[in-house]
Formats: sequence, structure tokens, C-alpha cells
Amino acid sequence: MAKVNTDKLVELLRRSNLADAARVDQTLDELASASGSLPSEPESLADALVERKLVTRWQADKLLEGRHKGFFLGKYKLLGHLGTGGMSSVYLAENTKLHRQCAIKVLPQSRVEDSSYLDRFYLEAKAAAALVHPNIITAFDIDNQDDIHYFVMEYVEGRDLQTTVKQDGPLDYETAADYIAQAADALAHAHEAGLIHRDIKPANLLVDHKGQVKMLDLGLALFRDESQPSLTIAHDENVLGTADYLAPEQAVNSHNVDARADIYSLGCTLYYLLTGHPPFPDGTLAQRLLAHQRDTPPSIYKDRRDAPRELIEICSRMMAKSPDRRAQSAREVRQQLVDFLAGRGKKASLAGPGSSAKLGAAAAAARAAAQTTARRVAPTPGQPIGGGSSIGRGSDSALAAGDTIADRDRDTSKIGGKSGKKLLVAKPLDEQNPADSLSEFVFDLGPRRSTGATSKDKASASSVATSTRRKKKKSGEHGPIWIWILVGVGAVAFIALIAALIANS
Repeated sequence: MAKVNTDKLVELLRRSNLADAARVDQTLDELASASGSLPSEPESLADALVERKLVTRWQADKLLEGRHKGFFLGKYKLLGHLGTGGMSSVYLAENTKLHRQCAIKVLPQSRVEDSSYLDRFYLEAKAAAALVHPNIITAFDIDNQDDIHYFVMEYVEGRDLQTTVKQDGPLDYETAADYIAQAADALAHAHEAGLIHRDIKPANLLVDHKGQVKMLDLGLALFRDESQPSLTIAHDENVLGTADYLAPEQAVNSHNVDARADIYSLGCTLYYLLTGHPPFPDGTLAQRLLAHQRDTPPSIYKDRRDAPRELIEICSRMMAKSPDRRAQSAREVRQQLVDFLAGRGKKASLAGPGSSAKLGAAAAAARAAAQTTARRVAPTPGQPIGGGSSIGRGSDSALAAGDTIADRDRDTSKIGGKSGKKLLVAKPLDEQNPADSLSEFVFDLGPRRSTGATSKDKASASSVATSTRRKKKKSGEHGPIWIWILVGVGAVAFIALIAALIANS
């Protein structure tokens, strides 16, 4: 039910500045002339305003709730809600000067005082600004308004691959190969720029209506340049990623991985596209973790009897337990998939050599400006952030399934009490809470209202973290009995630590 009557709705519309006064007057006069007076029901008037494109549906709903503030962040006008996660909320917005649509990530005020979240927010912006590639989301700007920090990027209308498979089922072989080839092309560019993504998964690969893949979410990116500060070490985060797609070596030490960890995760993503489920979909979090360490995934033939042998071999090699047995670069993966498609009379949807330049000088300049702003505005690791927001309140609700721009819910917790190591948790999209009202992040208009969302925060859906290191023996290598004893003790310690993780989650 609306909280306002028709007269109040008109007053709120004028005070919101969503449209200039002349256009508001003209629209209201046209509506009144059509039927002799304005609609008596505020909902009907709101519908008419949306139909005439004076406001968006989301804006109309906020006006009906009695709100008129919080529709603007700097020069950006918020148009709608794309997704909400524990780390950020994502809006569809419009640059009021260029009249160009974009997506804006907003860090909730509840996370601003946590330097780990604020640092990682700016790390994502910095990483995105460092990459110019058609298959990577373009960064436009980063700024803050008081304690509201926001990151502006290109808006891509489409679905992430996790949502696509859940709604439509496993992909045909050529489409799956094409999407992964595009993702490999994006990864190759990132790796050559000195970045390791560390959270490749279906939900972080968006596909637009033209079939172009866009890589998302660089919040866990690792800069291989030793001059860059490591947030992983600074915030005592030993393992980062998402359990269903986590490379074995990344579960041991996330800040000492190379590009081959992303190749493993991309292989698991290809497996998901072909089968409709991750390699190890069953069991507890600890059991799935251990499976990635020691078990061979069920054959793709179990789900797809007619799967092409060449594609299965590519996927299997990407998912090899030992990094040395995998494809050694994303470019190698890309070429293997291009050759597979060519053998079936298909062509990969790649932009080709020099494709980065096709984004144009304006996009490159925008990225450079974003990177400069990120360096200027971002706090140093560990710097305390004080003060309350004059605009909004934070929310910890996570993304609802099916959102267009996917942002993972992240949280930090500890293993083994106060002295334990931190985890960075990233929940799969389908096991997160429905999104709360987006207004809780931007609007400062009274107490928070519950949307009746039911929590589905399952520990088994979380990404995993552990500080245990396991020694791996090479294939065919045999040593003295004391080596076997050490291996056995290490394995027992690893299982005990995982049990402690589950008990404390």
C-alpha cells in the first residue's frame, strides 16, 4: 500500500528533482486533461508517470513510500536496483551530464569502517581501471560523497552464466566453448597486466544479448607486482575464493598463486556449463574442499553421453590437480578452444588482436581517470575510517538470483577464536538472501524497513578459508618413512582444521 495520497505524491515528485519543473507540469497537465483530473489513487498516478517515462518504476515505488531524497550520487541519477550484496549494492544509473547509463557499486556505510572492505573496494576499482579489454567490464569513475564510496562501471544488460544454466540448463558444446574462449581471452589480458583474478566462476561471467562475455568482480584480484600492497596479507586472509571452483593450491595459500589457479577455476566453470553442476556438488563444505584436493570429478559423459572428446580433454587438463599438468596460460586455453570450434566449422566470438584499442580513447581515458581517482581517494591499508554517513545505512543482505550485475556477498570471520585466521566468504548466487530494499543503502529517511526476506545463509554454500599448508608429493616419488609420517600428520591436521571451521561457522 502507498504511504502517500495523490497530492503528497506530486509534492514528493517535485522535491525529488527527478525531472525538471517544466516537464513535471506538462506531464501532470496532460494527465489531468485526458480524464478531467489526476487519478485519485496514488498508485494509478505513479503508473501513469512511469508509462510517460517521467520516472522509472523503482523511482515511483520509492516516491510511493514517501521518499524524495537519495536519488543522486554526485552527477549520477539512480534509476533502479540491480543487486545487493554484503560488500556493496549495485544500481542502474544515468550520468546526468552525458545521459549515458552505467552501473554503480555503492559500499554500504556499515562496511566503511572495516578497512578490509574499503581497501578491497578500491582494489577492485584499481584492478578494473588497469584493464582495457572488450571482455572485461569497463571502469568509468570512482568517488565518494561523504562516507558513501561508489564505483562507476559500464552497464551490461544480460545474465551471468550461473543464472543462464540454472534457467536454461547446460549449454550446447559450441556455445560453452565460445564463452570460455572469451573468458580465457579476458584472463590472458589480466594475467599479462600482472593480475590474478582468484574468483573465476559462472556467476562472475556475464553474457550480453549479443553473446559477448564480460568478466566481473575483481575484488579478490592479486597484483603480482611486488610494489603493490597485498590485502591478503595485510588483513590476515589466508584463503580466498569460492569453494566449488577453488584450485587446490589456492586452498593452501591464496597469496602465492599464479595464473594457473585461474585456469583451474575456469575449467571448473566449463565443467559447470556442460553438466549443469560444479565438479563436486555434494557433501559438506569440508568434503567438497577435500574433493578438489584429491578426487577426480565425475566424468562429463555421465551427464552428456555425446560430449566431444576434444572438449572433455581440454576441460580435464584445465582441472588437473597439479598446476604443472594444466594448460600453462590462458592464451593456450583460448587457442585450444578456438581450434576445437574451427574443427566443428564454428568461429569463436573473439575481438582479435589489438581489440583493446577498439574501446576507443574515451574509454581508455575514463579508465585512467578512475585509476588516478582510486589512488587519490583510497585509504592506505589499515587506515581507520571514522564518521557516520549522512546519506544511508548499510545492509548485509545478499544478491537475489537472476540479478543482471552479479556482486558476491562477502564477509569475514575467524577460525579458532580471537587468534584465528580470517576467511573471506563468497556465497554462490542461488544460496544467498533475497535483496533488501535498495533504499537502505542510499536513502536516509527513517528506520530500516524489513522486506520479509528469509535467510538462507548456508555454511556449505560459502567460499572457504584455511591456514593449513599441505605438502604434496610428486607422482612416483617415494621417500623415507619419516616423510610418510609427516604427510599423515599434515593430513590429520588439515581435516581437524576444516572441522573447526565448520563448528565455528
